[in-house]
Amino acid sequence: MPGRIPDSDITAIREQTRIEDVIGDYVALRNAGADSMKGLCPFHDEKSPSFHVRPNHGHFHCFGCGEGGDVYSFLQKQEHVGFVEAVEQLADRIGYRINYEGGGAAINRDRGTRARLVAVNAAAQRYYAEQLRTPEAQTARDFLAGRGFDEASALTFGCGYAPAGWDTMTRALQSQGFAFAELEAAGLSKMGRKGPIDRFHRRLLWPIRNLGGDVIGFGARKLFDDDQLGKYMNTPETMLYKKSQVLFGLDLAKKSIAKSHQVVIVEGYTDVMAMQVAGVHTAVASCGTAFGEDHLALIRRLMMDDSYFRGEVIYTFDGDDAGQAAALKAFEGEQSIAGQTFVAVAPDGMDPCDLRQRSGDAAVRDLIARRIPMFEFAIKALLRNHDLDTAEGRVAALRDTVPVVSRIRDVALRDEYARQLAGWVGWDDVGQVLSRVRGMSKSGRGRPAGRGTRGRMRPEAMSPPPTARPLPNDPRLWAQREALKAALQYPAIAGTVFDSLPGECFSDPSYRRLREAIAAAGGTASGLGGATWVDAVIQAVDDQASTPLVTELAVEPMPVEEDKISRYISSVLARSQEVWVGSQIADIKSKLRRMSPGGDADGYNALFGDLVALEAYRRSLLEQTFETGV
Repeated sequence: MPGRIPDSDITAIREQTRIEDVIGDYVALRNAGADSMKGLCPFHDEKSPSFHVRPNHGHFHCFGCGEGGDVYSFLQKQEHVGFVEAVEQLADRIGYRINYEGGGAAINRDRGTRARLVAVNAAAQRYYAEQLRTPEAQTARDFLAGRGFDEASALTFGCGYAPAGWDTMTRALQSQGFAFAELEAAGLSKMGRKGPIDRFHRRLLWPIRNLGGDVIGFGARKLFDDDQLGKYMNTPETMLYKKSQVLFGLDLAKKSIAKSHQVVIVEGYTDVMAMQVAGVHTAVASCGTAFGEDHLALIRRLMMDDSYFRGEVIYTFDGDDAGQAAALKAFEGEQSIAGQTFVAVAPDGMDPCDLRQRSGDAAVRDLIARRIPMFEFAIKALLRNHDLDTAEGRVAALRDTVPVVSRIRDVALRDEYARQLAGWVGWDDVGQVLSRVRGMSKSGRGRPAGRGTRGRMRPEAMSPPPTARPLPNDPRLWAQREALKAALQYPAIAGTVFDSLPGECFSDPSYRRLREAIAAAGGTASGLGGATWVDAVIQAVDDQASTPLVTELAVEPMPVEEDKISRYISSVLARSQEVWVGSQIADIKSKLRRMSPGGDADGYNALFGDLVALEAYRRSLLEQTFETGV
């Protein structure tokens, strides 16, 4: 068994890891000011980015759902792994060698379950790729060549071949030190009547990778007529492979998707290859299931790094009934991206791979360039069911399509499609069509049963997550919040001035507990900084419910430019002191009103002297505040 990971290694790995690079594998981040980046949160669904990352401080925080922490916390939450495995993953990422206390070096360690599954899948991919070069795999190579893919393309996508033997791959990987239990857990092997056997036999394989590039499963296509197990097979659901949350080709396409704000959804592995080889580098495909909401959420986080409405989702549907049914789904649900969804239909209903074979790479690129809006495609698909050359056909067409157009929730877009519908049908009275669409939209008759007329979210979905933390925009607590941010983000600048602030300066209980935690961690004078300092404060928090507040304030941007940070912090601290001094002055004035100068002259005069001194101190603090414009 491996020993304990030393604290020094944990700290070193975290300091050598760029948190923005790790999170950037899952979320498109853009600059949002001095030492601040933001994007769409991977932990909850949102349309406007509220997920912030502070590279220099090594922490993230979502102001929408409250999730936050350091790079280890992010991996634990995103990949559902334990702390030790998160440390080991990052060590592998940066090439850091862990020396366990009481155990061997990292190269000899027995890794956690998830890491072992990643390792066994990687070993299987290497094995299958080697098999693709054997004489037995000639049919698989011919299949790829027949679809226009050379050896370089096969290498790019990691294609492989599963040999005919019942347990050939299983025995090969067991000889490398992997246990059958690991092969079974990864979906590579299963128990047969006479012992362990391979899951895939005599099939062409594509490795399916996660965003980080790790192989998490395989897709397999039949090559021989006597193979009776279906045209395609996929790895079964495992700890790593969740078909509703993974897209083939996304590891190769993610950077292009984020840069171009466009994704092309195709139906098969060879279609992805054809698109990529032809120069459409944003193509992906679902694996063994239809493209769904989880897939869309994954794409959005990569594609929309600013406004939700910047990107395009392009489907390559067949022009048949299945394509029409898929298009009509644009009118259901929330319609949150329906206005940015397009359809590209190849001539004669060909898929992208067939189109590339017949007409070349340029035809594939042109297919995407000639995309049409999803709404237009769906409406015209319905119109094709009617004879528009007859009066009866035109009336029937309107009866069929007006309810569909009325379900478009963007008012301006709905009205425009109503006008276009009149032209497509050949109906002279455009106003009549527009009136019918509007009337049906108001009545809700064009909407699916059980849905409101405006597609509003349920009240519980609109409610913010429960929290006892103070509101970020509470003007009464502004100075307290900014002072704590200064102490967490710039401890060297906040320094002794912050450390001298009494607990009474923080009237909110949550802010006061955080102030106490900062003191317990050694104060800003401890000499710590960055992620190490924030982590020390987190460890000092005695109420775990306050931990998200630490990451929130450690990540929340300062409202000034970088070169003005020092003056801003000085003014904030002065303001915090001034507020506290003001409360002391109010207390003294209250006491003086209750005292009689004649009854206790010495006490009265002493208290009055304190008042004069505090008033002078308060004026000096106000001058500091005014000098910096706070």
